[in-house]
Amino acid sequence: MENTKAKNIDFRTYLKSYPDKNGYFGQYGGAHLPPELIRPFEEVTEAYKTICHSAQFISELRRIRKQFQGRPTPVYHCNRLSKELGTTQIYLKREDLNHTGAHKLNHCMGEGLLAKYMGKKKLIAETGAGQHGVALATAAAYFGLECEIHMGEVDIVKQAPNVARMKVLGAEVVPVSHGLKTLKEAVDSAFEAYLKDYKDAIYCIGSVVGPHPFPMMVRDFQMVVGNEAREQFVEMTGYLPDAVVAAVGGGSNAMGMFPAFLNDPVDIYGVEPLGKGAKMGDHAASLTYGTKGVMHGFESIMLKDEKGEPAPVYSVASGLDYPSTGPEHAFLRETGRVNYDVIDDEEAIDAFFKLSKTEGIIPALESSHALAYAMKLAQKEDNPGFVLVNLSGRGDKDMDYVLEHYGDRL
Repeated sequence: MENTKAKNIDFRTYLKSYPDKNGYFGQYGGAHLPPELIRPFEEVTEAYKTICHSAQFISELRRIRKQFQGRPTPVYHCNRLSKELGTTQIYLKREDLNHTGAHKLNHCMGEGLLAKYMGKKKLIAETGAGQHGVALATAAAYFGLECEIHMGEVDIVKQAPNVARMKVLGAEVVPVSHGLKTLKEAVDSAFEAYLKDYKDAIYCIGSVVGPHPFPMMVRDFQMVVGNEAREQFVEMTGYLPDAVVAAVGGGSNAMGMFPAFLNDPVDIYGVEPLGKGAKMGDHAASLTYGTKGVMHGFESIMLKDEKGEPAPVYSVASGLDYPSTGPEHAFLRETGRVNYDVIDDEEAIDAFFKLSKTEGIIPALESSHALAYAMKLAQKEDNPGFVLVNLSGRGDKDMDYVLEHYGDRL
């Protein structure tokens, strides 16, 4: 692990130091906003900082997690898969067993609770794979709030089961028909809707992206994943894992997992989608191929076209096809503490079928990227003994798409 820059950072106090008061992780982050949204975002920041250390808020969030979400989710040892791979033992943090089928509800319930505290009446958001949309629609139903979900028309077709779930839960699904009709355009549309309705609504960003305070806030709500997983893994094995792996698009499931292990002698891997290959438009691996830039109100590493605008992106996993990534991921890559690498569509699909057939667990295509990378690590000559993967979601939402395009692999 290349860790020279990381030596200059005290990871024991990392969470208190980053982000700074202006929402920056080193040179990444901030709040780049139109003037009319500066004060609304400041109000969200003030409200969050007021209640995040409130015993009443923390107690209510813990009650929701236990009684409504079904937390803690278990850590599971993939015995048969591990035997097939060799000596490396693969473990999964089973966020697919979190209510609604993915990690997204962890921050959606927190954001819903914050909205109630602020007296808001509506939750507005974007979604790609639909898991954030379903989770936010669930939170809105729980708290008695209106819900408006913006989703690209391409993703609406790919993720039809999740679209149906959102509607059943009472959300209005707004189709986005401009541009590539995927996640980036859905974010554009949701921002525009929030701009018109910020007095009565809160924009609940679905990842560790967007203007401050959302990268911090979503990370904080998601850290329950890594905190649980670390304790559970040590209890199961008596050891820490040698490696921790999570998929990275915007990066919420990874930022839920990584902080618990930053101060440990553990290799950490974030896995980006290489899609069909390295050509622009064929992937969404922003940290691997991108440069510094600003979009959607924050500064990070992003994929740009020849004009410097957000480049077209693609991934078999709808939740990963975003042309930038969370500013904290850009920062952790720069420190050298977290390693970022890529997995292509074919490798992710192979992992999807492999886990399904060996362990009886159908993973989300997003999570399949992390699993595929863990399988790669297991087959290296200097393979790690224990690998812990954040299985961030279940694959029900992907079944129609996978069977249509990869049914010959059955």
